[in-house]
Formats: sequence, C-alpha cells, structure tokens
Amino acid sequence: MTVALRKNPVARAFTLIELIAVIVVLAILSGIAIPKYFDYAAKAKESATKGALGGMRSSIANFYANAAVNGTAAYPTLSQLTTIGTVLQEAVPTNPYNNSNAVKAATWATTPPVAGTEGWAYDASAGRIWANSTTTGVNEHLW
Repeated sequence: MTVALRKNPVARAFTLIELIAVIVVLAILSGIAIPKYFDYAAKAKESATKGALGGMRSSIANFYANAAVNGTAAYPTLSQLTTIGTVLQEAVPTNPYNNSNAVKAATWATTPPVAGTEGWAYDASAGRIWANSTTTGVNEHLW
C-alpha cells in the first residue's frame, strides 16, 4: 500500500485583504456602539433621577394634603423630610449623578440653585425638591 504525498501543499490562512476588511467592519461597529452605550448610560441616570424625584415630590404633596386635612396646611421641614417614616417611608434615594442621598436646604428663586456635594436640594417654604447636579443637560430635564 502506498501513501500518496501532495506535491503542492496549499496553505490555509486568511489573506491580508480579508483581515483588513474584518478590522474595518469592527471599527465601524465600535464607532456606532460606543457612543450609543454612553447615550444609554446618560438616559438611565436621567430616568433614575426622575423616578426618585417623582416619589419624593409625591410624598411631600401627600404630607401637605394630610396637614391641610388635619388643620393647618404646611410642607414638611427639612428635618421631617429626612426622618424615615415621617414623609418618606424609606431613606432618601441616592442621586445618580453624584451618589449622595444628603438633602440640603435651599431657596428656589427664578431657577433652582445647584451647588455643593449634596444629592438633593429642598425648599421647605414652597415644598420643592430637585436634583443637586451641575451636569450639563440634567437641569433642563429634571425641574
């Protein structure tokens, strides 16, 4: 029995053109996917902040309504707002933009002031609470 040997072995590999084509396709895909990821991350923070604000604003409005029914309508003080079980049934949520759940006293004039490291700012005289963030684009969407 004889074994036939190949006289012209054919190399099985990718050509340089095929490799360049794959690299170009991957570069195009990553150029589209990476900006979309950052856009999704920003939208997730914005949505989480809106959800937290909605819950806190609802609790403040509920406190005000209960106070009105029981005699004198009044918004909760900063101390009442931050005491678990008085206005909010759980701790103040964390602000996704600066990872703080601290609430500072503030006064809303024509635009909400945003400065400091606290997560939230609260105007007890008007019952307004807002995200304390200087992140560009956040302020236009969250008031």
